[in-house]
Amino acid sequence: MNIIIAGVGGQGIILASRALGAAALASGLPVITAETIGMAQREGSVISHVRLGAKETGPLGPLIPPGTADVMLALEPAEACRNLFYLQPGAITLVATAPVVPVMAALGKTPYPLPDILRYLKTNAPGCHLLDAAGLAARAGDPRTLNLVMLGALTNLNLPFPAETLLNEALKLLPPSVHAINRHAFELGQQALEVQ
Repeated sequence: MNIIIAGVGGQGIILASRALGAAALASGLPVITAETIGMAQREGSVISHVRLGAKETGPLGPLIPPGTADVMLALEPAEACRNLFYLQPGAITLVATAPVVPVMAALGKTPYPLPDILRYLKTNAPGCHLLDAAGLAARAGDPRTLNLVMLGALTNLNLPFPAETLLNEALKLLPPSVHAINRHAFELGQQALEVQ
């Protein structure tokens, strides 16, 4: 299973990637991960490639080739659009709908047409599910839990390991003081995709 995680710096993409990798290893599955990180540490483009399981054709390279990803987990709508080329026909796209508005758009220099972006994704992204992950993270008690909301939603897509394994591995990467709030965010994400 090839999973692309796309978003911007500061959204917890690397943590999500590490949690998926650790869950695969804990389940006895081979895994390869790689990241492409943009120039800016905060709000620059970040793409994580997670390759779960072995291919019959031999070892996998760390980067997912265009047109071969099974799933894209996008924590930002414009980043989902930028990375659609990774998806194969029949793939599934999970998109957090709240934008991280680029600086130039925030200054009014360029537009950030969110309704158009979401409409484009609904029309062009395979198996697209739009989630109010930011709203669910806020409901969990901390907007920084958006990545756990999205991981929770991802568990509805027949991952090769149990949801509880993914949650436990994610929590190992976080301080104990935030475990309860992140567990709640994960569960809200699971419930949100079940409802769709």
